[in-house]
Amino acid sequence: MLHVSALIFLSGCGQVIVFDPKGPVGDANRFVIMVAIALMLIVVIPVFILGFWFSFKYRAGGRALYRPNWSYSAAIDLVIWLVPIAIVTALGTLTWIETYRLDPYKPIRSSLQPVRIQAVSLDWKWLFIYPDHNIASINHCVFPTDTPLSFSLTSETVMTSFFIPQLGTQMYAMAGMETHLNLLASEAGVYLGENMQFSGRWFSKMNFRAIAASPKDFEDWVKNVRSSYNMLDRKRYEQLAEPQAGHPVIYFSPVEPGLFPAIIRRFSPAASSAGDGAAHHGRGSLSPRENN
Repeated sequence: MLHVSALIFLSGCGQVIVFDPKGPVGDANRFVIMVAIALMLIVVIPVFILGFWFSFKYRAGGRALYRPNWSYSAAIDLVIWLVPIAIVTALGTLTWIETYRLDPYKPIRSSLQPVRIQAVSLDWKWLFIYPDHNIASINHCVFPTDTPLSFSLTSETVMTSFFIPQLGTQMYAMAGMETHLNLLASEAGVYLGENMQFSGRWFSKMNFRAIAASPKDFEDWVKNVRSSYNMLDRKRYEQLAEPQAGHPVIYFSPVEPGLFPAIIRRFSPAASSAGDGAAHHGRGSLSPRENN
């Protein structure tokens, strides 16, 4: 809820994008937020109304009955206990149900095969690898509409948070680990993607463009990326891993097989201790032996 609150209250003068979802997960998240706000207003609104009413009724010179020995009301006691209990119960039930229904690891039901995307957070940019298409991109995540998206996430640096607000749930990316996120875009468009976790000096610039295109346009994009040879191998990846803010968009094809799992394994204790001179900050090397 802290990430959502930041979006709601720190969005500036523009549209609050979390309330303009473009996918089923985003729609469900908006519903949960709206219901939670409505339930909490049951307490907030009466507090403000009664605050002004008491100030007026019991003002100096007013005609309200003065009862200095009054100390207890069963009706008031009942209300101040039952109403919060009912609200907390409703919120807890809603949270329990929706948490399981919107489990980010749960695949989205569809007759179409999901598009697999392996996302790696770097300082301070995002790398997207498409293992089934043998392509990759920096700071551009392109995908077809009405098709499930299966994200696998990891980090080359500290913990970060992968978030496309208009599509739904955020998910943490951590070094040496693989997390998963399933989303779907129901409308074509260009959406904001960002890192919502403080991860260093330029984390606020660690944004990317999430582009939902028609299936045909997506296939055309894949063909276009494949047509220009720019291989992403381990040596090129080491260059990308160097800290840089505002990195330009770059496309790669082909992608060296096994690169994503090798990135994860390089943070294992064995890889870190066996790393060569290029290893730093607890990382091991991306030597070919890691694929064995």
